[in-house]
Amino acid sequence: MRAYFAPSGIGLGHVARSIPIAKALQKNGTEILFSTYGQAINHARTEGFPTLSAPPISYAVESNGTVDFRSTTAFPGIFSSFIFLKQTQTEISYMKSFRPDVVVSDSRLSPIIASWLLGVPRVLILNQFYVIIPRRKRFLRLAKLVDNGTLTMIGRVWVASNAVLIVDFPPPYTLSLLNLRIPPRYKKRTKLIGPILPVRPEEVPDKFEIRRKLGFDPHKLLIYAPISGQPKEKAFVSGLLHQIFSSFPSKYGIVMSLGYPGASSEPIRKGHLTIYRWTNLYYELVKACDVMVTRAGHGTLSVAMCYGKPTVAIPVPNHTEQLGNAHRAEKIGFAKVIPQELLTFENLFSAVEETVNDDSLISRVEQIQRDVSKFNAIQNAVEAIQNIAK
Repeated sequence: MRAYFAPSGIGLGHVARSIPIAKALQKNGTEILFSTYGQAINHARTEGFPTLSAPPISYAVESNGTVDFRSTTAFPGIFSSFIFLKQTQTEISYMKSFRPDVVVSDSRLSPIIASWLLGVPRVLILNQFYVIIPRRKRFLRLAKLVDNGTLTMIGRVWVASNAVLIVDFPPPYTLSLLNLRIPPRYKKRTKLIGPILPVRPEEVPDKFEIRRKLGFDPHKLLIYAPISGQPKEKAFVSGLLHQIFSSFPSKYGIVMSLGYPGASSEPIRKGHLTIYRWTNLYYELVKACDVMVTRAGHGTLSVAMCYGKPTVAIPVPNHTEQLGNAHRAEKIGFAKVIPQELLTFENLFSAVEETVNDDSLISRVEQIQRDVSKFNAIQNAVEAIQNIAK
């Protein structure tokens, strides 16, 4: 069997959850080819998969990491028809050459359209069914326009797939709740399978064993801050966090990973602060830490739930998916939220202190971990892809 994976290249979350599915299929003898763009290209290649470059589509970001919706809706933003058509044409060319038995798209429309035109079976992986424009005064007209037309248009393209796999938890633990209001006529082809978790907590050594191995003081509280997103988003928040963490008291050990694929994996140690430009120790560091300080990406928050880690979430400003995820994480009961504009030493230190000393929150986190541990999304995805390919 040949499987063609086409994850979104915005950030690393989409390609990161496609890779473990591809690896599981590869073990069964499936030939794999990736098509993506941006930072995702290096990440897929680093994992050993042949990867083709597709024309990039993204959203505009201001210098402080805020999503710029006005620029995004103008050329060459995410709604640029020229880039989208070029991307679809490229996907058609790649698919004709590879001749896949099944196409697996993660949050990308163009591979779905290309595979539909070529008559190739297709599976779509999503964690949000549609994008919500923030309901602020300057975005109100745009929000109404998008909400009225985009849901119908995108929904019809999404369900052109033979199956739509939603990588989120069923209620009451659904993270992307606001973005998963799926019209009833589309629900027959959709299935909640839980988040993709390449490494389960029980597969990772004990937290104190990891700390000893990596040189962290086992007696200190350990904070892990994995930074994700587009380069501008990461650069701004990582610089700000670096300043803030440098002022934290020495009773804390702090690890930051900056998420630059292909960069050196050697740690940079500055007192009680350790920085990785890139690391393959993500799940070990999650297991080893006492609290996570992170963006509010769906994948990262899902990992925090599965590993039982209380979290301080800093959503990207104007990023409605992350704002919704952060709100849900706080409501579910495992996270505290700090808006980026309020990210100061005082606010972050206070949130971390409250998190690690809140017995009811820690008890809630442990209960969530027990409840969500039964999901095996990789197995569910592999079975769905194999069935569709047949």
